[in-house]
Amino acid sequence: MNKSVTVSLGVAILLIGGSIAYISNTQCRGGACSAPSVDKKIEGIRPEVIDGVQIIEITAKGGYAPRRTVAKAGIPTTIRVRTNGTFDCSSSLLIPQLNYHKLLPSSGVENIEIPASDAKGTLRGLCSMGMYNFEIDFE
Repeated sequence: MNKSVTVSLGVAILLIGGSIAYISNTQCRGGACSAPSVDKKIEGIRPEVIDGVQIIEITAKGGYAPRRTVAKAGIPTTIRVRTNGTFDCSSSLLIPQLNYHKLLPSSGVENIEIPASDAKGTLRGLCSMGMYNFEIDFE
């Protein structure tokens, strides 16, 4: 390979990498990445209870929002995960305590049912790479 091809290849890699970094909506500080401010919900807000089932809304795109939710323990719960043009690793959702792992649709809603017996303690969800996470504190 001659020198001009090597330089051209290097420039192309830098441009592609820079484009990906620019397009990404994540904010990383000190190695910790957090979700962008796509969701205006206040962290720690209690979810709505409809017909005896509490509904927890989570947005997945460039991370998860809200990052923390406080919910009532011991009642049936539905985690409603919304995606909208989500093509990053937050579309691959893991919830270890529930043995849940699913590749979410790029746009849509995924409902995750949690029986009352499992609605206790702190439930953590994360992407398959471990970069993004959320938690639900059942009190």
